[in-house]
Amino acid sequence: GELLWDVGAGSGSIGIEWMRTHPSCRALAIEADDGRQQLIEHNREVLGVPGLQLIRGRAPQALAGLERPDAIFIGGGVTRVGVLQACWEQLKPGGRLVANAVTLQSEMTLMDWRERHGGELTRIHIAQAQPLGEFDTWRQALPITLLDLHKPRDLP
Repeated sequence: GELLWDVGAGSGSIGIEWMRTHPSCRALAIEADDGRQQLIEHNREVLGVPGLQLIRGRAPQALAGLERPDAIFIGGGVTRVGVLQACWEQLKPGGRLVANAVTLQSEMTLMDWRERHGGELTRIHIAQAQPLGEFDTWRQALPITLLDLHKPRDLP
């Protein structure tokens, strides 16, 4: 029965997988981009989670008035003024926030947030084998940095 906010939802995959873990799980996919909104609508139908609610809009403004979540994943937008703070304020006490960064600026934002609020930083590197002349080599994808933290139960 827990509620997830997937902020900067992209394709909706986080909310979809959240809802597929148990029939009582609920999720809101918050997304500003029209093309990605269409992709979320398609994916939720094809992957069997028509209950995934799409919130059309840009965070932090689109977060106003939404039911407070038990968990938040920020897939994009951590460098937008007010997004991380609004998410933290709306997260229920004891809730979990996971934020994603792929740029230096977003990574610095997560590092600063960790200094003030704690949490764990993880960097993920992925590479694919691709041709290099007659041989193969590893081509790196952009590294992803994740911040994972729990809101203390004694905070509002």
